[in-house]
This record gives sequence, C-alpha cells and structure tokens, in this order.
Amino acid sequence: MFLVMGEALVDVISGGIEPPTTHVGGSPLNVAVGLARLDVPVTLVTRYGRDAYGTLVHETLQRNGVAELLGADEYPTATAHGILDPAGSADYEFDTVQWSLEGFTGVLAQRALEDAEALHVGSLGAALEPGASTVRRAVQEARPHATISYDPNVRPRLTPDRAAARTRVEGFIALADVVRASDSDLAWLYPDRDPIETARSWLAAGPSVVILTMGAGGAHGFARNGDVHVAAIEADVEDTVGAGDSSMAAVLMGLSERGYVGPGRREALREISAEELRSIMELAATASSITVSRAGANPPTRAELGV
Repeated sequence: MFLVMGEALVDVISGGIEPPTTHVGGSPLNVAVGLARLDVPVTLVTRYGRDAYGTLVHETLQRNGVAELLGADEYPTATAHGILDPAGSADYEFDTVQWSLEGFTGVLAQRALEDAEALHVGSLGAALEPGASTVRRAVQEARPHATISYDPNVRPRLTPDRAAARTRVEGFIALADVVRASDSDLAWLYPDRDPIETARSWLAAGPSVVILTMGAGGAHGFARNGDVHVAAIEADVEDTVGAGDSSMAAVLMGLSERGYVGPGRREALREISAEELRSIMELAATASSITVSRAGANPPTRAELGV
C-alpha cells in the first residue's frame, strides 16, 4: 500500500476570456489520484472542511478509489486561485491554508504507517506548520521499512523565507529515497546554482533517485549507476496544472512494479540501472503529456498509458 500525506485544495483557474474553472487539486492529492488511476492501492492523509469545496474533494477521492483516513473538519477547505499564462502555466494566489493533522495520532497513525510499503510527502503538507511536523515524524517512523518519496513543490508566497525553506527541504531530502523537483523549484531554492548541479548534490545527500523536470526541456534522472535525459513528448497544451504530479505517480508505479518499492528494497533501488530509470521516466513523460492536454490536474489511467 502507498500512503500519501499532504494538502488537498481546490484550484480556481482563470485565463483568457473564458470564465474561471474549478478543479480539485493539491500536489499530494494529485499524486494519490494518479496512483489510484494506475491501479496502485493508495490511502491519502489530508484535511478539508465541511463545505462545498470539501464535498468536491471527498467526491473526487471516492470516485477515483483513493482511501481516506481523516474526515472533514471545522476549518474551510483551502483554495488556490491560478492565472494561466499563454504557455498554460498557472501563477497561484493561496487563501489562508489551515494545515493540521490533529486526527492522525495514536493507533490510527501507528497502523497506517506500519502497513505502508511506501510513503509519499511534499508540497505545502511538508512545509506549513503544524501539519509539517506531523508529516516529518511520519517519514521518520516509516523510513525503516517503507520507501520514501518527496516532492518539495515550493510555494514562495506561502514560505517566503528562502533560507528556512532550503533547510526544511534538505531535511526531507536526507530521509527520501526518491525525489522529484522542477527546475523552477531549484532555481528559487538555489538562485546562484544550476538546477542540474543541485539535483546531483541532492543525490549525494541520500536519495537513490532524483528526477529534475524541466517542462518542454524534458526530464533529467540521476542515480548512482548513471544519469539519463528523457525528452518531453509533444502535446496540445491545455494547461500544465498537475503535470509534475502525474509524472511522480507514474515514476512511483514504475518503480513499484519493477520491485524497487517496499520493505528491504532500499539497496536494490540504490543499484537501479540507467536503462531501467530511463524506461520509467519515459512512462512518466507520457503521463505528463496526457495531463497537459486537458484542463486541470487530470492524470491518465493505466489504459491511457498503455501498460
């Protein structure tokens, strides 16, 4: 079982002359939905409110077969208002995000973490307190037996202290087995260093696989047995919302099906070949190309990927 921890929110996307559209999102939720659509059993630990947006979140998770551990709470569901640029990328303004996982304690948390063969975390869920401390403790408790994946998905408007953000991200990097980040993430975290150099430094800090996505520039993969580059697949771009999350889900599915995920698999993952990493990343590139061809974070199914 995959366990995913992080925020759920609702994206309100505007652009051009069309009226705004509403999509359920949040990077960890997108990854969980992406995994479920690829037939990977997954449970999401998140929060949302008892409001209309929260109902949208709950219905989306149910419809896609994502299990939940926590129900709605008394705080409003978070929203992100995005403005699309001509290339289909969104610049977000976030409402005040209440991020707490008060219910994820005791026997519930212990059993969930013990049952997890893999734990994926990231984005605001691993950055905003008080929930971020819960996420970090979960990673530390799961790491002895579970594969840990992490996507920082930095949001400077909510975490503007660059030095503090860098320290926090590096703490998760040291605990992770698989890391995905965009070139814009790394450019903000380390403005004086090339993103490829940063990705290589992250690999040296502990993970077995680091993947750097660069939009139309494709993706670079870094592992101990070699570096690879996979070109982006041409697509008619509706928007780029959720493309990185679809890529992450496809990478995790590919690693799992090849026997690199779960108890006792950390050393095998450290020895993954460049050829096998390339094959997995090509699958992820296909997933991203499908996602950008339609509105919102709408990851592909297993049938659409042809696997």
